[in-house]
Amino acid sequence: MRLLLVEDDDRVAAALSAVLARHGFEVTHVRSGAEALDELLVGGQEGPGFAVVLLDLGLPDQDGFEVCGRIRRTSSTPVIMVTARADVRSRIHGLNLGADDYVVKPYDMGELLARIHAVGRRTVGEEAPSAGERGAAQRTDGAGTLRLGAVTIELPTRQVSVDGAVVPLTRKEFDLLALLAQRPGVVFRREQIISEVWRTSWEGTGRTLEVHVASLRSKLQRPALIETVRGVGYRMAAQGD
Repeated sequence: MRLLLVEDDDRVAAALSAVLARHGFEVTHVRSGAEALDELLVGGQEGPGFAVVLLDLGLPDQDGFEVCGRIRRTSSTPVIMVTARADVRSRIHGLNLGADDYVVKPYDMGELLARIHAVGRRTVGEEAPSAGERGAAQRTDGAGTLRLGAVTIELPTRQVSVDGAVVPLTRKEFDLLALLAQRPGVVFRREQIISEVWRTSWEGTGRTLEVHVASLRSKLQRPALIETVRGVGYRMAAQGD
């Protein structure tokens, strides 16, 4: 698996690259946002097959959020933000820009490796319908569309709209929404959601799940659509509105 590491601290990058190499990754290290975009985009085409971008936010030439936004406008390469910014607002902002995951420094190396592998597996299997989408298809109309009040989920195109206006979602946000929407009113355990959407049993993913639920509620502008069942998990409200 080829990784693009965007990190301006050479000591951090060297240590991380060495560990990743021992786990079989081929790492290309760049120090700025401009260098990252140059590596990813060659003559307007996607770059040399990077499986994942590890993106620091504190870059010397531009903020990592800006770099993520530019990457997402021109490339589908998965992005994992790796940063010391731990506040929820930064997490949500990064995910809204199209980041596939968000890891806070200092992190456990096992955690980072698990997230890299999880993102890689999702990308490889993206053309195949997820378990959530297969279950949701049982409740779709003939065109493969789920409707929850004003919210419309089009499974074939992975497009979501509210009152006819398209709402851009990240891959994981869509998978999470599709999973819950397959059985409105039924509680999905946190462990089950993490297994289905993140394809991992690693417990640390729970915090990321909370951030994604918050992001969905904000983007869809329907905070009551996804209900929290304390100590258990989440469920889609029986009524869409």
